[in-house]
Amino acid sequence: MLVERGLRVMNVETVGEAYAIAANYLRRSGAITESIAINDHLLQIIVGMFYGGESNRIKLANKAIARFESNPTA
Repeated sequence: MLVERGLRVMNVETVGEAYAIAANYLRRSGAITESIAINDHLLQIIVGMFYGGESNRIKLANKAIARFESNPTA
């Protein structure tokens, strides 16, 4: 992760991969629709956890799935 002047720079690749993993699982389980559109709620969960310090894409995806399934409409 890059840090410059106290600002965190998001690693788009990590967030993107975590989103792809979580969205694929949630689509297959029927929790989200089969669509090319990004699920904003799921993305917000992942970005929030990333900024919270989690940088492992598998952990991000798994935690995001659990949070999304516990509150899919937030």
